[in-house]
Amino acid sequence: MALLQWLGLSWSALERGLLQAFGFQQRLAPALAIQAPVVLPQSEAEAYDNGQSDNPSFLDSIFWMAVPKKRRTIEVNRCRRRDVRKLEKVKNNIEVCQDCGHLKLKHVLCAFCYQKVTHEAALVRAQIQAQEGRPLNTPAIETVVLYKGEKATEVDEGKRIIERNRKRPSWFTVDS
Repeated sequence: MALLQWLGLSWSALERGLLQAFGFQQRLAPALAIQAPVVLPQSEAEAYDNGQSDNPSFLDSIFWMAVPKKRRTIEVNRCRRRDVRKLEKVKNNIEVCQDCGHLKLKHVLCAFCYQKVTHEAALVRAQIQAQEGRPLNTPAIETVVLYKGEKATEVDEGKRIIERNRKRPSWFTVDS
């Protein structure tokens, strides 16, 4: 407690002496004292004026862009969003797939049929991999897929033959 009283008296004496010496009319308040380097760095404004700005300010990293001066009304926004040019066009080129009965575009392969083809091709690839004992590489020879009830012909000699134990799908045609 005595230490605090002594600090208070010392501060008031120092304050009175400084006020008289410099002619200040106001009371001084305690200030924060920090240890600074001997050579103080240049302020950013001085460095920018001299063209020596190594450290850009945070405003230099902001992407500046235009901002509208007036707010768009609800009516204008709705008219813009619901414009006739933005509506989805009516499609007149839709037909039924003759193989599976799903709807498709006239000039596009049916997605359902394509999924069946990719599934069958994946099964054939897996069978080739199991037969060869290694992952499928680009074959040096032609591959022939035989389904149940089909026999290899003379033309198929020297080709890789894959036998599937199921009926041939209607979309998987035989090359003749």
